[in-house]
Amino acid sequence: MATDDQATPGERPSGRARWRPRLRKLHRDIGYLLVGLTFVYAASGLAVNHIEDWDPNFAQFERTVELAAPLPDDEDAASRQVLAQLGIADQPSDVFLYEHELEIQLDNRSLFVDGEAMTILDRGQDERPVLRLANWLHLNRGKRAWTVIADGYAVLLLFLATSGMFMLPGKNGLAGRGWILVLAGAAIPVGYVVLSGGP
Repeated sequence: MATDDQATPGERPSGRARWRPRLRKLHRDIGYLLVGLTFVYAASGLAVNHIEDWDPNFAQFERTVELAAPLPDDEDAASRQVLAQLGIADQPSDVFLYEHELEIQLDNRSLFVDGEAMTILDRGQDERPVLRLANWLHLNRGKRAWTVIADGYAVLLLFLATSGMFMLPGKNGLAGRGWILVLAGAAIPVGYVVLSGGP
């Protein structure tokens, strides 16, 4: 079995072919290095591509629970009672009490209490922690520092794409079927722009 330092079938064993094993090693190592970043960008790309169908950063929820005890007449006391029942330690940003109805506004959620029906409507959103972080990185919310990393990632991806074309000689390389596949890949974005009419 041929190793990275040995010529593959069809490759010239002369000095002219010595750069290919080195190229393959470099291509392999850079590929391993970029696995983590590729997972981040691929997962985020899939999520953001479908942003019209769902929120990639938050999962919306709505649930109704029974109010454990009648509401006090005091606004603050009523708010504390409802928050204690639900085990919520966060401080509300706004509280409104009108007759038998109480509304409590919190970060990323709202509570609507019906004192007559003895119900609490809990409506809000839960963070998708992994995807939200991936989207934060992908959309470059980290600004300057992440821009350097993202640019480096893009440059190394260009190297992988370019080096991949020259790793194999003969009919399996760029001189054989490789150039057909390269043209086919390039035809995908070109064809889409032509068929869709472009921007």
